[in-house]
Amino acid sequence: MKKIFLLFFVLLLSSNTYSQFYDYPLPGNGELRGGMGMTWIDGKLHYTFHLTPEFSFDNVGIGLDLQLNFNQEGKLRTEDFNDFSDYLSIIRYLRYGEKGDPAYIKLGALDYYTLGHGSIMYNYNNSPTYDARKAGLVFDISFGKIGFESIYSAFGEAGIIGARGYFHPFQFTAKESLPLIGQLEIGASFVSDLNDKSGVVAGNFSLPNKVFNPIIDEGVIKIVGVDIGLPVISSNIFNITLYADYSKIINFGHGVATGLSFNLKNLGLLKLFGKFERRFNGEHYIPSYFNSLYEIERFSYNLNNNTFSSKARLLTARNASDNGVFGEFGAKVAGLFYVQGSYQRLDKTPKSGVLHFSTEINPENSSFVIRAGYDKINIGNETAIFKLDDNSYFYFEYGYKVAKYILVSVLYNWTYTPIRDSNDDIIDYKTQKRVEPRISFMIPLSY
Repeated sequence: MKKIFLLFFVLLLSSNTYSQFYDYPLPGNGELRGGMGMTWIDGKLHYTFHLTPEFSFDNVGIGLDLQLNFNQEGKLRTEDFNDFSDYLSIIRYLRYGEKGDPAYIKLGALDYYTLGHGSIMYNYNNSPTYDARKAGLVFDISFGKIGFESIYSAFGEAGIIGARGYFHPFQFTAKESLPLIGQLEIGASFVSDLNDKSGVVAGNFSLPNKVFNPIIDEGVIKIVGVDIGLPVISSNIFNITLYADYSKIINFGHGVATGLSFNLKNLGLLKLFGKFERRFNGEHYIPSYFNSLYEIERFSYNLNNNTFSSKARLLTARNASDNGVFGEFGAKVAGLFYVQGSYQRLDKTPKSGVLHFSTEINPENSSFVIRAGYDKINIGNETAIFKLDDNSYFYFEYGYKVAKYILVSVLYNWTYTPIRDSNDDIIDYKTQKRVEPRISFMIPLSY
């Protein structure tokens, strides 16, 4: 009961602080955004110019993200453009439709993507660091009775590929019109990380060249799953769904999650959603394996002390079953704020807490804007939740509107920067602090 109470306390706290809910511009509208400022990256001053316009045409939308950082000598920061993906990621997104539409396609940055109920992939982010941005693809299609969701995390490299197919079995029978049971949904998922280091659990270094040699490699990580969902209340205003998931990490363990999700909508300006799960985890299993900081966790090795870490190695260390709880809450008040928070914790495993929350407070006709977000993994004692370390990603921006379309703000970002070898391959990440005072313009467009 203590852990359940703590879970709801964290969710309540998150609902009053940080998040990032975002709506695309309405069809025929857009926004021209950009600006300039100064950025202290690891204590070094850079001058920054950014341009982030968005345009929406019927079901099609495009968003750009160009940021140029110059040092005090006027030289462009090379870490921002040392991969082909850095140039490709200038296109923040190209999309058709929106999540939940019969057809939704998005190319570009994939922010906080969830597959199905989230037992395998929850809040996955393919670009947790600006210095290693990636462009991926999301492709979802619904034909009513059947459909699928899919993701490819990064073009130009071996990354994550996954899909979930689902169908409503009673809609193929005479019981299609029955309340509730006619909407019963059954799904099956498969997700794999094709990176050649994703399954490495043991290895050593060849000296003096310090070349890493895998000793035990389980192959690329592959996870399969099945799920079922039954709406017990379904109306235009309020929905409640009971669901259960089973997931198996090939060559490792398996787990089961049972939960309840709700969605409150069509109440004018207010929208609410959330879920609560009880998770039953076998040995050598980690729920929601592909999470917000998976790209950081996947694999890294330290050339200074000849050590390495990997998420697959964490699977081998989970040598006992351990259950846990998970909860999520989100709210949107149009014209005022967006908020989302989630937290998971295992009953006995230390450092098993995973937190996400984000917010944007931007009241209409107000003079201020607040944007913030926080992701943290491997949380031990909950008193250390807000301590920034190498398991944290955090941003906070406060801005004041000095004129209708002009915003003066300060952005603080605790993020990561990649460490590369002589072949320009990423071998590790280290934390990085960025402080950026800036002046931005935000001009709405209508066409």
